[in-house]
Amino acid sequence: MSAVPFVKRFHFLLLTLLMASLTGCFRRWTMTEKDLRQHYANRITKPVYHTVENDTMKLFCASFGPDTLPPLLFIHGAPGSWYGYLPLLDDSLLQQRFHLISVDRPGYGKSQKRRHPITSINQQASWIAEALKLNKSGKPAIVLGRSYGAPIAARLAMLYPSLVKHLLMVAPPIDPDREKFFWFSWWGKLPLVKLFLPRSLNTATAEKYAHVAELKQLQSCWSGICLPVTVMQGGNDWLVDPANLDYARQVLADTQTKFIFLPEAGHLITESHPNLVRKMILEAVDRTSGL
Repeated sequence: MSAVPFVKRFHFLLLTLLMASLTGCFRRWTMTEKDLRQHYANRITKPVYHTVENDTMKLFCASFGPDTLPPLLFIHGAPGSWYGYLPLLDDSLLQQRFHLISVDRPGYGKSQKRRHPITSINQQASWIAEALKLNKSGKPAIVLGRSYGAPIAARLAMLYPSLVKHLLMVAPPIDPDREKFFWFSWWGKLPLVKLFLPRSLNTATAEKYAHVAELKQLQSCWSGICLPVTVMQGGNDWLVDPANLDYARQVLADTQTKFIFLPEAGHLITESHPNLVRKMILEAVDRTSGL
């Protein structure tokens, strides 16, 4: 048997297995409309859906509670969706205290308008800020971003300081020199692979390759943050290097920042430690109440 056909078949088999594994993993973190209806079928508080759209952007949001309460804005990572924060969005105490707003970031879920992914942190932050117009309290927001959503949340706070009272970053990949790349990151750029992957996963891949350059653009902007910040990082985070916490200590040295290190926690802190994240949110209110 010729070695060339064997190598080609081997590569094709490897590619097939790769696509199957990636799409299977992706489905684990997605919910259908039916799933969401079943989830909220017997719950008193249900989401109210909004779409903010103009000629250039489309932003889908889910909100909970009266819009006259102070806003709490959630920004997900990559890939992700608004419902990635369900343990917090369904929390009765948070629902009593805040107008909860969770977005599909541009390019994800129902926030898809353009064919090409929006990899600009600056542009994403500008668009997501529009979600705060859904709130009628006249009060600044607590903004929580996790994973890739964290630098976007930070940029939003930099661009619109009057709209934000406290920035919360969970497992934030903010150090451009510590960006991790994995074997599937390289395969995910192949045109044949992209054909078989969900659009959101292709968007995540595009963001991955733009992330270092985008983070470098933020390096000179961190000093512009003039509001309280809380950073939470797990020691067993396989996706984000825990040393990002050291970078946060460096660039946020002149701010009112609280650093929380969880030695045994992984990357999905909002799911594995929802009560601790809720405590962090409520403490953010106490820290800023006198400001």
